[in-house]
Order: sequence, then C-alpha cells, then structure tokens
Amino acid sequence: MTSPAEPDQPHEQHSQRTRTSGALLFVLLCAMGVGPLFNYGISVSSALVIEQMGITAGQLGLVVTVVFASAAVSSMWLGRLADRMTPRAQLILIFLGTALALVVGAFAPTYWVLIIAAILAGPAQSISNPTTNRIIIEQVPPAKRSGVIGVKQSGVQASQLFSGLFFPAVALWLGWTGAALGAAAVALILLAVGLRVVPDSPQVTGRRREAGGRAAPSQQGPTTAPSPDAPTSPTRLPTTVWIFAAIGMLSGFGMQATNVYLPLFAVEELGFSLVLGGVAAAASGVIGVISRIWWGRRMAAGWRASTLLLMITAGAILGVAAFLGAAAWHAPALIWVGAALHGITVLGANVVINAGLMLVVPAHRIGTASGVNSMGMYTGFALGPLVMGALRDGTGDFTLGWITVAGVYVACVLTALVLRGYGQRHPAARGRQG
Repeated sequence: MTSPAEPDQPHEQHSQRTRTSGALLFVLLCAMGVGPLFNYGISVSSALVIEQMGITAGQLGLVVTVVFASAAVSSMWLGRLADRMTPRAQLILIFLGTALALVVGAFAPTYWVLIIAAILAGPAQSISNPTTNRIIIEQVPPAKRSGVIGVKQSGVQASQLFSGLFFPAVALWLGWTGAALGAAAVALILLAVGLRVVPDSPQVTGRRREAGGRAAPSQQGPTTAPSPDAPTSPTRLPTTVWIFAAIGMLSGFGMQATNVYLPLFAVEELGFSLVLGGVAAAASGVIGVISRIWWGRRMAAGWRASTLLLMITAGAILGVAAFLGAAAWHAPALIWVGAALHGITVLGANVVINAGLMLVVPAHRIGTASGVNSMGMYTGFALGPLVMGALRDGTGDFTLGWITVAGVYVACVLTALVLRGYGQRHPAARGRQG
C-alpha cells in the first residue's frame, strides 16, 4: 500500500528522471499568481475605482468578497475534478478564466457587472492550488517538494508586486479599463507559455486505483507514517487536513483584509498618493515572495508545521499593531513596518499548510485535500475584506477593523496549538505537520 506522503511507483520513477526545470517553476509560479490579478487590481486601484463607479469602501470590499466566496463554493468540486482533469486543461481554466474576468471587469458599466466579473474570477483561483500541487507531486522528487511549494506559493506575492506597480501606473494613464485589459493580455501570454511547458500526462495513479491496482512503495525521499485516522475509504481524509483548513481560513481572513485595504488605508489615513499606496502593497508582495521560499525551506529542513505556524501568526499580530500605531500617531514609517511584517509572516502560511498536506494524504487524493484547504482559505479570504469594509463604513476609520484582524490571528494561534496537540496525541500521524 502506498504511503500517504508518496505517489505510486510509476510517478516516483518519473520524478526521479525529471529535474525541476526553471521553466516548470516559472509556470507554477504564474499559475498561482495569475488568478489574484483581478482582486489585486481592484485593491491597488481602489481610490480610482471608488471614484469612477461612485461606490463606498464597503462596496469595494464586497467585490473582493464575491471573488473569494465564488472560489470557496467551487473549491471542493474543482479539487476533486483536479484529480481527474489533465494539468493542461486545468491551466486553461486558470489563465483563460482570469482573462475573461478581467475583460468583463474592464468594460463593466455598472457595479453589478463588476460583481459578475468577480464571480467569474473565483473558480480560476480556487483550482490553482489543486492544479499546482498535482503537478508538483507528479513531477518533483519528494525531497524537493517543500522547496518547490515555497516557490510556487510566492507567485501570489509576485502577483501582488506586479499589480501594485502595474495597475496604478496604467490606470492613471489609460484608466481602469486599459489596466484591466492589459492584465488580461498578460494572462493569455502566460497561458501560451504554460501549455508549452507542462506535459499533458495521463492520470496514471487515479486510473490504477480505479482499476483496483496496487503500487509498490517508493524507494526515494522521506517517508511519513499514515495517520491513525488516514482514509480507509475513498471519501475520508485525515483530521489534520481539516485542522489545516481551519488555519487557512483564519490566516486567510487577516491576509486578505490587509491585502485589500492596505492601499486605501495608506491613502485615507496617512495621506499617501494612489501610486505610493500601491507601492506599499507591492513592498509587502516583494517580501512575501522571499518569505514564502524561506518558509518552504524550513519545512524541507524538518521543522514542524505547527511551530512555523505559531511563529507566523505571532509575527502577523505585531504587523497589525504597527498599522494601529501608524493611524494613532500618524506615523507613515509604521505603514512600511506593518507591510514588511505582513509579507514576512502571514503570507507564508499557505506554504506551510500545502507542504503539510503532502505529508498526510496519498498522492491520488492531493487534489481533493487541496480543495478542502482551498475552501477554508477562500472562506477566510471572502470574510476578511467583507468585515473590514463593513467596519470601515460603520466607524469611519480602520481602527476597529485592525483590532478584529488581530483577534482572528489570536484564534489562529490557538488553532495551531490544536494542531500541535493533535500531533502529540497521535505520534504516528505527526510526521512534520504537528
């Protein structure tokens, strides 16, 4: 029987022959980064979009909330589908879906058409983790997977960097329509690159299991003992998958509340220009690219996921404190401190979570497990901007919103302690996740 941390032998042998090329890493990074282009574009162009459409900050947050609600609703179904679709078909869904959402958003004559564009953007984002996790588990040797996950997850922050520089500059020149159309063209170009790099390999693992075949254990890479509640039926997932999903939801709440409203917070309460507000978000993205790779390497070096997640959430709380201090003392320097802490800490949470998933689920269930995690993560992504925007509209500033984000991070700390306790109670299931 195959270990949950390892794919079947044919895939393992293929992984041994295949080295992770720079082109494959680039495609994985872009597959993770292209989906958020719509919501990052809305965020960093927020002041312009609010003025152009005559909407409030809360209505702007609702647009991003709809994106993530759409992603959350579709994530489990798309996760299961990712175990059956070819990787190339999934890349088409990711890149083409993003381009379509950007085009609809570019020509949106009313707020409600912008909402329709947000609905279209959701599925392209929700399948990105299952797709890239599957490509990694098929193409990358086990010993290198955590590091590659760090690289591919940094694609989200690379997108944040690109959006923070691209959208405000182009929007001031060509308006929101020109900026959104330019981003759609970038997505289509990246799709062409991805289809040239990623092989359209058959789903050998799934087909063999459906046929009742059994594969020999792999001889390469670290092994992880099955969880005592590991699936004995095709429908059951280990308990740790659900704990990771809860952590993903809580960290995602604070992550997207900050990503969406940091530029507007900097503009409204610290007097930043539209471009400088975008640069603040971009700075967080630059640091996030580096930090995600670093957190991935810590997992590869054998650190426990719960330890890393406790470090991440503690640092994120300090970042929120910096934003509160920036508003209270009108200290622009603290905006940059908070943005840096945001990039260093919570932007790395999904790297640890995805690396942990690969240790506790079988290769043929990675799409399904990733879908569960995506459901939790995108639920948090949807709630964060919605709550932050509502609190901003209700109170007139961001103070209560930041306090709420800090409280959610405290809940994330407690959930990481649950993960740690679960690993201690079930040593055979712990591996490196608890």
